[in-house]
Amino acid sequence: MGGSTLVTVVVIVYLLFMLWIGWYSSKKITTNTDFMVAGRRLGPVLMAGTLAATEIGGGSSLGVVQQGMQNHGLSASWYIITMGIAFIILAFLAPKFRGATVKTVPEYFRRRYGKSSGLITSIITFIPLVGLTVGQFIASAVILSTMLGISYGTAVIIVSIVVTIYSIMGGLWSVTLTDFVQVFLIVAGMVIAVPFALKYAGGWSEVTANVPADTFNMFKGYSPFDVVSLVIMYVATFSVGQEAVSRFYAAKDGKAAKGGSVLAAIVNFIYAFIPTILGIITLALINMGKFSAEEFAGVGARYALPVLAIKTMPGIICGLLFAGIISATMSSSDSDLLGAGSVFANDIYKQVIKPNASAKEVMMVTKITMAVVGLVSMVIAYFNTKSLITILMFCFTLRAAGTFFPYVLGHYWKKASTAGTVASLIAGTAVVVYLDNIAKTKVLFGITFNQTIVPGLVAALIAFVVFSFIFPPKKETTELEYEAED
Repeated sequence: MGGSTLVTVVVIVYLLFMLWIGWYSSKKITTNTDFMVAGRRLGPVLMAGTLAATEIGGGSSLGVVQQGMQNHGLSASWYIITMGIAFIILAFLAPKFRGATVKTVPEYFRRRYGKSSGLITSIITFIPLVGLTVGQFIASAVILSTMLGISYGTAVIIVSIVVTIYSIMGGLWSVTLTDFVQVFLIVAGMVIAVPFALKYAGGWSEVTANVPADTFNMFKGYSPFDVVSLVIMYVATFSVGQEAVSRFYAAKDGKAAKGGSVLAAIVNFIYAFIPTILGIITLALINMGKFSAEEFAGVGARYALPVLAIKTMPGIICGLLFAGIISATMSSSDSDLLGAGSVFANDIYKQVIKPNASAKEVMMVTKITMAVVGLVSMVIAYFNTKSLITILMFCFTLRAAGTFFPYVLGHYWKKASTAGTVASLIAGTAVVVYLDNIAKTKVLFGITFNQTIVPGLVAALIAFVVFSFIFPPKKETTELEYEAED
């Protein structure tokens, strides 16, 4: 069997296996709670796998390889290390998140601050989830088209259909089980690729001899302020991002939620240097003349590693690497898709469109929404190939800036009010949208911000505290209004 044929077979088997998991998981779904939060039965190991897989996506796999190759060197690893730091911080908040017994972030806002806050949060949460789904579909499709030699458009259709089908069939059970397989493939695929790339380069000494001396400076591409900003961004977005925080809601108890977060951090710390090293090896190969930039010019620098793998690795190894890379993006897109469906059905349809909808109807609307979002994302991805990290960063920042403090402090501060929450949502979102889309430079009050989440959070915190004091709550409590589970 030829190398390219073997690669194709490995990838097809992987995609079919994902569909089988979706079918298998569907047999465990009997209630809406099963579908949205896996029946709240996840232990720390499954939690760690699904948390890590969800956040290790296209930006933190091929994007980090590209950064390591182009101008960041070893410092590119901060993009993933800071995720691990964020998970360590979240481990202390995780039991509180689990204790709220909600299914979505907007549900928390609705039950804590009232229907208006819940509806605003639903919109702020839903739109970025669609954007994130598009971004991951784009990444998966370019990888698939590069390695199988098919058109980008065909690859978009294949990826979109596979992810949408298995996500709809099994909900969070399906997503969790596929994530567990995918995080193994992500790490294993990248690890296996390292010795083959090193061998092609002639060993580590040849690599170090053919890259600039500052390649191994941990602050070449990221300043300490950038590192802190990334940690802040990840803590904020993992706390309120439905695709991440739903894992805490799905934990069997607070202890499992905390343990899963710590284990996910360890996975990130280990994985962080693998794509970075592959990027550095690729740079050395280019400088040695063994690998030409023209060879990946057609697909872009982000996809240098898949092109190099096709050239240098045996078919079975190449297939495993590609399955791992696709896993990185698919494990993020399935979570985004499920998050979008859950938020729309649970917090828009059930609360605004049809308040008397049954649990069975809400679950059906969740699935229909996932199908629609999958289709819309496929169409957008088909015609849009903008910078992946730009899309991801804006989506992360948009949904996190205004919601973070009302959500986290709402678990602890009895004086948090509805007025303060609405003010925080408006102020944080407005600052982010202004700096990312209206302002010519990301400068506010003379300070330049690479991560606009920082000024967004500052504005949101000020608005939240000030308006909570000016317009205090009628009843000082951290308890949520009761809503029956289904």
